[in-house]
Amino acid sequence: MTALKAILGIFVIVAAVYVGAELVPAYYANYEFEDAIKTEATLATYSTKSESDIRDTVFKKAQELEIPITRDQVRVQRFGLQGTGSISIEAPYVVHVELPGYPMDIHFDASTKNKGVF
Repeated sequence: MTALKAILGIFVIVAAVYVGAELVPAYYANYEFEDAIKTEATLATYSTKSESDIRDTVFKKAQELEIPITRDQVRVQRFGLQGTGSISIEAPYVVHVELPGYPMDIHFDASTKNKGVF
């Protein structure tokens, strides 16, 4: 009975490590992507970058992080004047993770809004 418990315990640990190895990279990439979007929104609020240039910058970062997103999924809206208004960046996407017996889709909604001080 003790041997069965030990084998079951090892199996649970191995399964947890495997699931973690499959899921953690997707969540970590999302964390880095959201950080990049927030940084871009902060910088773009006070610059004269166009919405198209901001979209291209965000899309390039997504490609670097191997995030499955298209350029059309990145939505950038500027309110007010360039340099003094506010900006909103939204980039929803889905990551498919293939776990044995349980394939799943993880929905991420990387977005941020930044207001100018004026």
